[in-house]
Amino acid sequence: MFPLVWIPATIAASFLQVARNALQRGLMPSTGPWGATLVRFLFGLPFSIVFVGVALWLTPGVQAHFSPPFWIAAMTGALAQVLATASLLVAMRRAGFAVGTALQQSSLPLAAVLGLVVFRDNLSLVAWAGVAVTTAGLAVLTWPGALSTGPRPVSGALFGGLSGVCFGFSLNAFRHAALALEPRHAVFSAVACVAIVQAAQAFFLTLYLALRDPAALRAVIVGWRQSLAAGLCGACASSGWFLALALAPAAPVRALGVIEAPIAAIAGRRFFSERLHPRQILAGSAVLAGVVTTALR
Repeated sequence: MFPLVWIPATIAASFLQVARNALQRGLMPSTGPWGATLVRFLFGLPFSIVFVGVALWLTPGVQAHFSPPFWIAAMTGALAQVLATASLLVAMRRAGFAVGTALQQSSLPLAAVLGLVVFRDNLSLVAWAGVAVTTAGLAVLTWPGALSTGPRPVSGALFGGLSGVCFGFSLNAFRHAALALEPRHAVFSAVACVAIVQAAQAFFLTLYLALRDPAALRAVIVGWRQSLAAGLCGACASSGWFLALALAPAAPVRALGVIEAPIAAIAGRRFFSERLHPRQILAGSAVLAGVVTTALR
């Protein structure tokens, strides 16, 4: 009924995702990358469960289909998202907040290709032109030396690229899972997928840390106030992404989500003393132009 709802949903998710990433990065020194990754899922789960209850109340009569295709897509996407989140946090620590976020956007071309090959999503020539312009802008933005504000920019860039690959894969997997769960009710399907995926991620990550790194698990619990704020932002952001992906192909959703990069650059300047350079501003403008072109597909 509201096909353009994916646009404000994506924009809101981008803002919330930057806030969550900033909070998670602040926890990294005490929790490490896996503990900070757990924060996103464990402390976001209670909010996601509340969102499911609200969605059920607003959409009575939904019929969830917990079929094998749903579970395969959801759990595959869950694993890819865990790896992507941990890689992103390492990239932010080693190469800077802005460069980590920018490199994460490498999921855009991968999401487009995977969407075409695996899920048969059709994009126009105009949309593909937007993808190309956005990718070119990101290449300039993340060229060595452009955003090297961290102590180890090269390894940070590698982790950022890995994050983009995993996020691109998880985007398409989650879109498939949402469509398999309840294709008639996008909102319910989105928030239900978030809750189910986060429950699985929280359980296995908690178990892993309890066995391998109890100190990190204790640090997560001790810092519960900041963890809770990160969880709320993460749950809201994930619901926004899932809703957008249930209403539109992954490539344009990811393209519009590139606005996260300039938001992160501002946040990096404000909270982590990272400076913008003319080269970054020019490349960021190209990225925004590509976003608009792709969104108008």
